[in-house]
Amino acid sequence: QVQLEESGGGLVQPGESLRLSCTASGNIFSISNMGWYRQAPGKQRELVASIVSGRITTYSDSVKGRFHISREFANNTVALQMDSLRPEDTAVYYCHVNLFGQKGTAWGQYDYWGQGTQVTVSS
Repeated sequence: QVQLEESGGGLVQPGESLRLSCTASGNIFSISNMGWYRQAPGKQRELVASIVSGRITTYSDSVKGRFHISREFANNTVALQMDSLRPEDTAVYYCHVNLFGQKGTAWGQYDYWGQGTQVTVSS
């Protein structure tokens, strides 16, 4: 089976930084892409940033130039460095991984989500 473990998040003031981390473990053959989504109260979940094949990155317009996504192949970890945080960045942040691994007795391409971590930006 596959598990995602998230860390990071918390309460910061505007202009400060946070770093989120997510590690995938278990019966994994390969990882296609990793990313971060967020969901603010009353809003739909939206893509923040993703990284494909460890090098092709995509960012939402609202975070370009402030957030940086990276992947560590050795331990199947994706990190999101968030700088110059704004109150509108406040949300629950979810790690997402698309991988080829085992679910139950079947091997296949699956999507996994982390449990979510709260990021609050407030003065």
